[in-house]
Order: sequence, then structure tokens, then C-alpha cells
Amino acid sequence: MSIEDHWPLFQLRIKTASLELRLPTDDDIVALADLVIAGIHDPATMPFTTEFTDEPSPGLERNSLRYWWGCRANFSAATWDLPFAVVRDGTIVGVQNLTASRFPELRTAETGSWLGRAHQGQGIGTEMRHAVLHFGFETLDALAVTSLAYADNEPSNRVSIASGYEPNGIMFETRRGERAEQNRYLMTRQRWEDTASDAPVSVEGFDTCREMFGL
Repeated sequence: MSIEDHWPLFQLRIKTASLELRLPTDDDIVALADLVIAGIHDPATMPFTTEFTDEPSPGLERNSLRYWWGCRANFSAATWDLPFAVVRDGTIVGVQNLTASRFPELRTAETGSWLGRAHQGQGIGTEMRHAVLHFGFETLDALAVTSLAYADNEPSNRVSIASGYEPNGIMFETRRGERAEQNRYLMTRQRWEDTASDAPVSVEGFDTCREMFGL
């Protein structure tokens, strides 16, 4: 038996023309921690609601590992956080999250993501968002997927709009001790069916872990 037999989520793959999304192994987690340390945004800005990148080394790396291990430990059919490692040409370039609470009843999930700075501005963000939206709607049968971004986080806002989300109001959060505005976005199933790109996406290994989602 292998770890994939005991934890079939490790068999899940979402593939596009140039990317593969997969749940990170421990080796992948090390690569992701290295990406975080190398930098994923200008230190003068803060794109994340959870300000994890403000933690100095080695706390940053250790907290990152705790987060990824915690996603595994806390996974349940009702509530889950899937931080897919994004792989391009054999290199891990970032993370595409899909999270949900009470998914079997609400059929609603939320997206979040980041890329290493060396991999930004190349269209990867839009491609990996399309991949995870495809997984959410076509594989998990979601009815809605949401996202949010600080108003001054132009790349994230652009990706949501380019992916077909509709603006869904604003909210406010405390960021580094100050009030900051966030834009909310909504993708409904109908919106997905009407606007989704026809770029090919394939999902592999889902049948082995379907029951883990309560589906």
C-alpha cells in the first residue's frame, strides 16, 4: 500500500494545456515554502487577509508547513481547504486554493491563489483559476464560487474579472492595523455555463476520492 491508497486525494490531478494542479506532497511543501521565502509580493504591500508573509524566517516557513499539514488533517466532506500546488514544466510555481464550508448542502466554494514573483505576469493566474473553476463546477457540481481581493490588488482583481466573475459588492478588513476595502466576486453556475473558456481541462483521480467529498 502507498500513501495515495490511504489518502486518495493525493491521486487528484487537474490539468490544462500547460499546468498541473495537485495536492502537495511533503516534497512539494518544501518547494512551496522555498517559493514563499523567495517572495510572492512586494513587501510594501499586503494582498492577503491572513498576513502570513509578514512573519520573518524561520517562522514563515514553519507556519507555512503547519498550514499545509493542517489542510490535510482538517479535511472533511463538510469543510475543506484544497491548496493545489500549481506545476508548470515540472516546476512548482504557486498555489491555487479552493475552500468550502458545508459544501454538500450549500454547494458553494471560494477561490484564492498566489504565485512566486518570478512566475507572475505570464498568464498563469488566469489559467489556474480556470482549471479550479472547472473542477468546482464540472466535477464537484458547485452552484456558486466566490472570490475576493483587496481593491488595490490589481492583478487579483484582473484575474477574477478575466475569469468571468461578476462584482458582488465590497467589504472591509483590517490590514496591517488599518481599514482596507475588499472587492467581492461571484461566479454562479449559470454564469460559468455562459462565459467559461473552452480551453481544455481534464480531471484525473477524482473517482478514487469522491466519497471523501460526500458526493
